[in-house]
Amino acid sequence: MKILVCISHVLDTTAKISFTDGGKSYDKNNIQFIISPYEELALTRALELKEAGEGTITVINVGEAETEPTLRKALAMGADDAIRVNANPTDAMFVAKQIAEVVKQENYDIIFTGKESIDYNGGQVGEMVAEMLDIPSITSVSHIDLNGNTADLQREMDGGYEKVSCDFPFVASGQKGIAPEARIPAMRGIMMARKKPLKVIEAVEANLATEVKNHTLPEPKGACVMIEPDNAKELIRLLHEEAKAL
Repeated sequence: MKILVCISHVLDTTAKISFTDGGKSYDKNNIQFIISPYEELALTRALELKEAGEGTITVINVGEAETEPTLRKALAMGADDAIRVNANPTDAMFVAKQIAEVVKQENYDIIFTGKESIDYNGGQVGEMVAEMLDIPSITSVSHIDLNGNTADLQREMDGGYEKVSCDFPFVASGQKGIAPEARIPAMRGIMMARKKPLKVIEAVEANLATEVKNHTLPEPKGACVMIEPDNAKELIRLLHEEAKAL
């Protein structure tokens, strides 16, 4: 069993973001980066599957040298090796093309992605990889078990859950629930991660399908208005006249 987990290098949700280059890029100075949470959960479940049987786990990221600490964290969590495709991941189609080319060379049985990364929230890469490889894609996966040469998956859908079975290989886009919580690297794992292989490969040629024109910050929130608990009339007036919610 060979499992590939696709890792995004994203800003911590607590980071205060500012932009440079006329709003085209964000300022990376003094910013903490993390593994995107959905992918961290998918990696945790992959580790559980590996520990229950035989197999190897490779993590992959499309990014420049600054992303290697994020890959090392994934290795510290328990992945066996890592691949960094040396390129700036400016476009989902470009990223998917790089991952698909690696899969073609290595023949992985399961390719995990997150439901979406928490930076651009596009939710596109997993489905694009599956389409490029002509293999099934199961989205919004909240549970997965292996059953011989097939996998039993549960995916969230509007109004409930859907259970499906799928032969290998396939792409699974994990979301909350696929693992109870992300695994925290132990000291032994952190030490071992320094010696695990991290291979850097050059990107294949791929056209960009999108381009970022500009980033903007959300409008600042208005001042908080305090209302006495027994003044329902004033609350209704504010909701109607100021908030336009009624």
